Amino acid sequence: MIFPFFKGQFSRPLLTFAAVATITIMVTGIVGNLLTIVALLRCPKVRNVAAAFIISLCVADCLFCIIVLPFNAMRFIQGTWNHGETLCTLITFMQYGSVGVSLLCITMISINRYIMIAHYSIYPKVYKTSWIMVMIVSCWLFSYGFQLPTLFGVWGKFGYNHQLGTCSILPDDEGRSSKTAMFIIAFIIPCMIIVICYSRIFCVVHKSDKRMKNHSKSQCNIPNNLRSTVDPASPLSAGSSGSANNNSISYTASSSAVKVAGARSAADTRDAKARRNEWRITKMVLAIFLSFVMCYLPITISKIVDKNVSVPVLHIIGYIMLYLSACINPIIYVIMNKQYRQAYKTVIFCKPSRLLGFTHGGSSVGEKWKDIGYSYNHSRTMVSQVSIAEPESPPSSRLRQDSPHPQHLVAIQDS
Repeated sequence: MIFPFFKGQFSRPLLTFAAVATITIMVTGIVGNLLTIVALLRCPKVRNVAAAFIISLCVADCLFCIIVLPFNAMRFIQGTWNHGETLCTLITFMQYGSVGVSLLCITMISINRYIMIAHYSIYPKVYKTSWIMVMIVSCWLFSYGFQLPTLFGVWGKFGYNHQLGTCSILPDDEGRSSKTAMFIIAFIIPCMIIVICYSRIFCVVHKSDKRMKNHSKSQCNIPNNLRSTVDPASPLSAGSSGSANNNSISYTASSSAVKVAGARSAADTRDAKARRNEWRITKMVLAIFLSFVMCYLPITISKIVDKNVSVPVLHIIGYIMLYLSACINPIIYVIMNKQYRQAYKTVIFCKPSRLLGFTHGGSSVGEKWKDIGYSYNHSRTMVSQVSIAEPESPPSSRLRQDSPHPQHLVAIQDS
């Protein structure tokens, strides 16, 4: 059966533009999402909990580009839908399902970022490999399962909308439609969850930054005479063997402190680098969500304010923006994350992952994140606190351990 576009609404130049844009988005989406999937699977350094959900997101977008967009491009080229009612139903089912999976995966990543930053104590328990698989499978089952009543014509039906010139959800024989419920449950609620998670994330990060600044100010207020009262390299008295012995012990303790502090400083540097990377991923996911919302707003607004298709170009732009959401995520990965760019290079240029500094460790999800958590409860660890066991020495010398600069630790003599 052939379903023509609503007569007089869509001009040929407008349909040609829509067809070219759809084909471009389709090719870009297939290449970009497949490249992302291979890169995340191949490069261990970007293979983490968030990457598991990103792979699921890429699979959904890739299916959208492979299955849905070719038929929509043909619809624009031919000016009609001539693939029959069955394909119209199945394509619409796949379209809504893949869009639902994409938004639910973004929601899951946002919850993951929130738990890791604000409630890290439960993070290793929640994000075990088995639970991650359950979460991903649940996203797919819920997204497609929610549409089964519509697929079987129990709650609305899938079909061709002659007025809009597209396959969509139509009222059934009794006038029922699942569009409103789907919009609330599968779009509004996930968006609200994402907004709440990121509001809490930015609140926690702001408080942590404020505590760090206060700590830095308190360290700067320490009197200078407490930082370097005695020079460990010079004897306290040329004729006093006891003083020289005490100074030698203090110098040995100070040297040990510097070595331990140096090792601790290196560990803190690695942790800080890991935290910065996690924060970059968090901002990247926020950008993905914002782009998703921006891509779906035009088609939503056009269907609300222009139900009679009096401004065809508004609807065409809405369709193009809707399709753009399936290919824009890999572009965001490239722009916002250096590790993802490196991962793409390993695939494009067929380079071994080790050439880019990737390692094959950290296969356990819980152990991988155990050392790089960044949370409200652990935010005080953002500023290193050096603590070492003091060697046995006379009570006349002790080691200062609360200096913000471990390399400047010195022995302090009691008066």
